Amino acid sequence: WKKLYLAHHWPVTVCKMVANDCHDPPKYWTIHGLWPDRAEDCNRTWHFNVTEIKDLLSDMRHYWPDVLHSSLNRTQFWKHEWDKHGTCAATIEILNSQKKYFGKALELYQHVDLNGCLLKAGIKPGSSYYKMTDIKEVLTRFYGVTPKIQCLPPEEGEEAQTIGQIEFCFTKELQLINCMALKGESNPMQAHLRLGTEELSVCNDTLPTYYPSEVQ
Repeated sequence: WKKLYLAHHWPVTVCKMVANDCHDPPKYWTIHGLWPDRAEDCNRTWHFNVTEIKDLLSDMRHYWPDVLHSSLNRTQFWKHEWDKHGTCAATIEILNSQKKYFGKALELYQHVDLNGCLLKAGIKPGSSYYKMTDIKEVLTRFYGVTPKIQCLPPEEGEEAQTIGQIEFCFTKELQLINCMALKGESNPMQAHLRLGTEELSVCNDTLPTYYPSEVQ
């Protein structure tokens, strides 16, 4: 693989996509995962072991919660992320253990501070619409790179798309880079995002964008 995606998702939108066990989702961007491009289940014999990240658990529960299942004891989500992506990321030394993989993802999340950036720019969840081009411009100006922004397309009768995920890309040396796929490069992440029947896709620049503060 060549680059890593640090994916943040907006819990309220995630809950809108899957109405099951979502109670009172966090009102801040949380980690969805740290994903190498072009990789999946690289080492099936390397099993997730929660005791290896016990020092990280309070941060994990806060910044990387399983939004869909509110029970705090669940480690299913992290296990899935480790099996599918962590075992692939572990081919480089800085991510070559569960503690390093999850710890580094938490560190990158803090470093990026997406919540702080949006608040500083006055982009807050609520009932008014934003222009996607404005959100992009804020992020690109702040970070110096273009992240990938994904939305839930408008449902029938809606005019606006709903922002759901923002991914930042890093090199293997963990330097921020632009996320946009080069011509001819496939995007392996699409399949990852199907939740229930609804699916996130790259946001449309021309549609009004909803940044919801609560699950409808």
